[in-house]
Amino acid sequence: MKKILSYSVVLFVLIIILLLIIPLPAGLVDVAIILNMSLSMMILVTTMTIREPLEFSIFPSLLLVTTLFRLGINVSTTRNILTNMGSSGQVIRAFGDFVLRGNVVVGFIIFLIIVLMQFIVITKGAERVAEVAARFNLDAMPGKQMAIDADLSSGLISEQQAKERRQKIQREADFYGAMDGATKIVKGDAVMSLITTAVNLIGGSIIGIVQSGDSIGNVLNTYSIATVGDGLVSQIPALLISTATGMIVTRAVSEGSLNEDISKQFMAQPYSIMISGVAMAVMTMIPGMPVVQLGMVSVGLLASGYYLSRKIQAEPALLGAAVYQEAEGEQAALEEAAAARPVTEDEYYKDVNNVYNLLSVEPVEMEFGYSLIPLADESVGGRLISRIVIFRRQYAQDMGFVIPSIRLRDSSALSTNQYCIRIKGEEVARGEILMDYYLALEPEHPEKEVDGIETVEPAYGIPSRWIRPEDRERAEVYGYTVIDPLSVMVTHLSEVIRQHAFELITRQEVIHLVENVKKSAPELVEEAFPGLIPYGLFQRILTSLLKEGVPVKDLETIIETMIEVVSETGLPVKDIDTIVERIRTALKRTITRMYCEDGSMKVLTLDSELERTMVGSITKREGGYYLALNPDILQSLIRQMAEQLRKFSGFTQNPVILTSQIMRVHFYRLIEQFYPKVRVLSFNEVANNVQIQSIGSLKLEGPGLQDG
Repeated sequence: MKKILSYSVVLFVLIIILLLIIPLPAGLVDVAIILNMSLSMMILVTTMTIREPLEFSIFPSLLLVTTLFRLGINVSTTRNILTNMGSSGQVIRAFGDFVLRGNVVVGFIIFLIIVLMQFIVITKGAERVAEVAARFNLDAMPGKQMAIDADLSSGLISEQQAKERRQKIQREADFYGAMDGATKIVKGDAVMSLITTAVNLIGGSIIGIVQSGDSIGNVLNTYSIATVGDGLVSQIPALLISTATGMIVTRAVSEGSLNEDISKQFMAQPYSIMISGVAMAVMTMIPGMPVVQLGMVSVGLLASGYYLSRKIQAEPALLGAAVYQEAEGEQAALEEAAAARPVTEDEYYKDVNNVYNLLSVEPVEMEFGYSLIPLADESVGGRLISRIVIFRRQYAQDMGFVIPSIRLRDSSALSTNQYCIRIKGEEVARGEILMDYYLALEPEHPEKEVDGIETVEPAYGIPSRWIRPEDRERAEVYGYTVIDPLSVMVTHLSEVIRQHAFELITRQEVIHLVENVKKSAPELVEEAFPGLIPYGLFQRILTSLLKEGVPVKDLETIIETMIEVVSETGLPVKDIDTIVERIRTALKRTITRMYCEDGSMKVLTLDSELERTMVGSITKREGGYYLALNPDILQSLIRQMAEQLRKFSGFTQNPVILTSQIMRVHFYRLIEQFYPKVRVLSFNEVANNVQIQSIGSLKLEGPGLQDG
């Protein structure tokens, strides 16, 4: 029985289909008509009591089902009228007799008015509203999505709340799109009712005259009653459904149910009610007007308006009349907040819980001067937040790590054009931009110089000039790369975050990444964590990879490689360099792709003598292996690298130094403090299908040659 009930809607639709085929007795037709009326009333009442359209999201599908049900009833009643000499149940006859009252012409006129009212007014209006709502809703989707991303990036909402909001937006778009199509069903139903009525009257009259042999007057009387009754019992539910359709598509800006909204908004306008009462009182002076009725309505309106105005002054919140008390309410709220706040700062911090609020440290902060606030203020067209959202999404796709929320705030400690970037509370970068200018990056050999304020591009240290907007086109003609102020700031922020991303990967973030992998590879995660691979070790591995710019997106490969190494060496792992190098080898295609152009990789190499000397300088201590290199050799290396790295200036590829696997990590640690953006790769990390092109070599020079 329970299973049958679960498929009740399916069975109902199948029964409707059968109505179109199987003849029904008059008694069952009466039951179907009564059910149709009841269902229509339920739908109308539901549309007036819901707070938002999504609470009744099944309406488009329900509209199709009810329309099909009504058409099935029409077919059954038409069959009975034509085959039973105008008889089709008590409901139809009762409606026909009640409306006609012995006058066929009046009955047809009333029926025609109802049909045309539904067709021209309600249906057409609902169709237009649904069409516009669907188009506007779809057009507004990108803006709504960006607003959600902005709230998420600024920390106002959580990931779960953002997900729920996105789902709601998608559901709204689907709903209004479905409603746009569903209104066409209502329109077609109105047209179909006119056709059915004409068929019943004309066809029934012909059949009655031919078959019964009765007089034309009796035949017309019989079939007119049946036709008008059938038309009414189908049009009244159709009118209710059409009204419900218009009701639900016009409920976009409501705050409560229709009853609540009407009561609240009318009661908040007492002066409008009193003015209407005065107008009714003036109309009593027109000769021939019903003075008693107008006087009663006028007195009622005046009394209601006066009562509501007194009520609003005493208790504005009860009637929702915030429009009259907005200023007073804001002032009262400010006074209440001031009263609740401690008088002095010392009193505030007497509560130890308030002191704990000072200990919080934001992962990433960006402070800016007063003149840069419009860049972050979305109300005046600021696009900083949306650009940050785009960067976070792109970085996650490229590197497999989600940058935490970036806190934006203005600071009086900075000059008006300055901004400051902080990582975990400490300043790591600072820059200055001019809002009414463009930044022109100077080429190596410009055709002509452009007038402007000389400066240095903050992200990459490129010599630049701040130029006026009118000089932009000329600068581009001369070979300058022109950037708007917002892009300068966002580029600087993104580069700083890329350099310090490894500092932002916390234990909690590591757990989130593992849980995300668990969705696609649960067995792998269960095998590795936390028994075989501690979360602390995994965090150190990911930090090491991100520090050297290696994407950690392929976490399954990373975890599998770690399982292999840990299974071979056992726990605890004292030297994580071995694990890191194995993982880098496993990710060689990813690493190669980052530094490869047109199937070739341009690199610097180490001279064999230099590499042998460095291998001989590797020393083992308690914390692991270290490179104890002669200071003279180190100075020579730094000097040579400065010369050799200039060769990469003409390439888009980042500088790469190629070494043996045993030397890679030691050489990287040797040069990272001098050249943090230079990548050191081993031969094992280069894919086999890539051509290695050496554009320079580092050699052993100075006293270290004899030491080697």
